This record gives sequence, C-alpha cells and structure tokens, in this order.
Amino acid sequence: MATNILMPKLSDTMSEGLILKWLKNEGDKVKQGETLVEIESDKADMELEAYDSGILRKILVPAGGKAGIGAPIGIIAGANEDISNMLEAAPSTPLRSVTLERSPDDSKTPAAVSPAGLQRTSADSNELLKASPLAKRLAGENKIELRSITGSGPQGRIIKRDIEPLLGRKKSGPAAILTNITPGGSRTVELSLIRKTIAKRMQESKQTVPHFYVTVEIDMEPAMAFREQLNTVAESKISFSDLLVKAAAGTLMHHPNVNASYLGNTVRQFGEAHIAVAVALDEGLVTPVIRNCEQKTILQINAELLDLAERARNRKLKPEEYQGATFTISNLGMFGVDDFVAIVNPPEGAILAVGSIVEKPVVKQGQIVIGHTMKVTLSSDHRIIDGAVAARFLKDLKSLLEKPAALMLV
Repeated sequence: MATNILMPKLSDTMSEGLILKWLKNEGDKVKQGETLVEIESDKADMELEAYDSGILRKILVPAGGKAGIGAPIGIIAGANEDISNMLEAAPSTPLRSVTLERSPDDSKTPAAVSPAGLQRTSADSNELLKASPLAKRLAGENKIELRSITGSGPQGRIIKRDIEPLLGRKKSGPAAILTNITPGGSRTVELSLIRKTIAKRMQESKQTVPHFYVTVEIDMEPAMAFREQLNTVAESKISFSDLLVKAAAGTLMHHPNVNASYLGNTVRQFGEAHIAVAVALDEGLVTPVIRNCEQKTILQINAELLDLAERARNRKLKPEEYQGATFTISNLGMFGVDDFVAIVNPPEGAILAVGSIVEKPVVKQGQIVIGHTMKVTLSSDHRIIDGAVAARFLKDLKSLLEKPAALMLV
C-alpha cells in the first residue's frame, strides 16, 4: 500500500524541517526501520526511519528543501503501484530551499523519506566519508575540506569538535566576523530554523506576556567557598550553574506560584522542578531540561548538565530533553555581564537571568571590605505572579546561596 512520508514534529516549537540529506535514492528498496533521511529541526539534527517496507518511488522534497509539519516529503509504494493520485495531491508550490555543501562522496542524488521512528544521527552510516550533519554544514559554510580531517567520533566519524579548531583559525570573535563584510557594504543572511523559532517565540512572548522584573544582589563568598569544598571530592568541576539549578529547585518547591503556567482561565502549578538551562550556540540558543531537580544532588545535576550541554552544542538532544520545563535559568556571567533581563519562555511563568560574580567593596558588620556579589533578575508573567511573590522567591533564593550548606538538605 502506498504511503506518504510526512515531515515529523521533532519539538513542540518546530514549524518546519530542513532536509539535510537523503540516504536512499528514488527506486531503492526500503525496509521498515531503515534510516532514510537526515532532518534538521529547530533544536537538533535527527534521522528518520522507514515506517513501511517498499520502494522509494518519489522524493517530493530534495536535500536543502524545507517542509512544514505533516507535509509529504516522499512516497513509499510497491514497484508497480499507481501513485498518480498522491503525486497530484502533493503541494505544487516549489518549496523554499537552501544551498547545502555536498561532501565528495555524495555522488548520488538523494531520495525519499518516511514518517517513522526517529533516531539521533548514527555513527554507523555507510557513507565513504563519515561526518555528522552539523560537521558537514560547518565545513561547507567555512569552506573546510572534510577529507583533510581525522574524525574523533565513533568509527572515525567527523563531528563538530573536529571542525571547531579550524573555525578558530578562520574567525576568532566579532572583530573577525566583521572583516568578512566589505566596509560600507552589507549582506543578507537567511535565518536558520533555530533562529526563526527563537524570533517567533520571543516576539510572541513580549507581545502577549505582561513582563515585570525584580533584581537582588547576592553575597557569593559563602557559595564560592562551598563550591571549592565540593570540588575537592567531585569527579568533575562543579560550576555555579549547578549550584543555581539546585538552589532554584529548592526555592521553587516553596513557591508554587512561580513554578507555574498560565492557561487562560486556570493556572497549572507543578509539583516538580524541571529546570531548563540556556546553552548558547553559534546560530542561537537551546534550553535542555534537567528534570526533577528537587530530587537530585548537586553532583547529579552537574553530571546531567555537562552531558546535556555537550549534546546540545552538537545538536544531539532528543526531543524529550528540551521540552517540558517549568522554569528556565539563563546565565551570562561567564561573558562578564553584570546583570540583564531575560524574556519569559511560555508556557513557563518565569525565567532567572544570572550575571557575573563581581569583586567590589561591600559593607560587612559596619566595615568596608572587598567582597564578591552577583545580581540575579527574575522576569515574571504578571498574569500569575505578583511583585511580592517574585520578591519572596528571590529572598529565599538569596538565602540559600548565602547559606549554601542548606543546599544539601533541599
């Protein structure tokens, strides 16, 4: 029976997908469960498996083409089966496309796909030149020859970290990027899927969510000493983000109005702290989620955050790993930012913006001494969170970080 291959929904914010590469060609036999195509969503690169066995009769969306969620991108059918009705029903409007750099081994024209099981990009590809989709894209954008690179991934596959040292030679910060543009000139750059999603969601948030902001300054010297003690026994380096996640989780359990979502005529208050942590990518931002943080130790949060952040940078997150957050933390302290305000990420009710730890004169017991402080700002949805609620939340968060031994108890 002929089957339409549909563009899957890989995240709750995805509206369209980009075909990176077909792994089968028109006319090829396909077995159920066999990987057919690599797709880029707004969060990660994924592989799509065949739902049925048959012949790939038609590719409706070629590599570089984009399709909306649920749109047909190919057809699987029997060798002699009539698919004329399916071809007539397929969208006739040409799909938008982007130029994808093809690696030297991509000698065949790619083929169709199917709506089935999803897997992260596999290292077991039969390509002569093994490279992840992200590595290929980075190499193409920066005119890097993949054959000159030795891969460090499974079975010698070239992955993002193999490309990054070469990117550093080509550009080393904003000044280097500007040199690519002729003085007095300009250029038009197509937005990536992740950038378009960020733009859409942030615009919707600012237009529909009534924001307000509350800031406190925290004495971080106790937390600094506590972290130093933890790092004497921890297998990996504990970060301030780990402490913040644990402190936020403990505080959220006592402030259900902050750990909540606005649902029109009702408010949903969550009994668990599923905390998203913003991770910066070259093309935008992703927010992997650490679930049930209130039940986890600082060491467990540290291990999970390191793993999620690394896979986020390599676009290897599974859909369930970036959905379902009840609260978000965005930390720009490592960039030397003293303080800032963040935009609430609906349907969450609040987001915490974290600045850098600053060495400055402070007054302690009537004496001016050198201390270390950090500012955090809570952006809140005023439809469900009042100013006093936000202030009490920050007061308790501040108390936990200034007496960090209590983090072992929450």
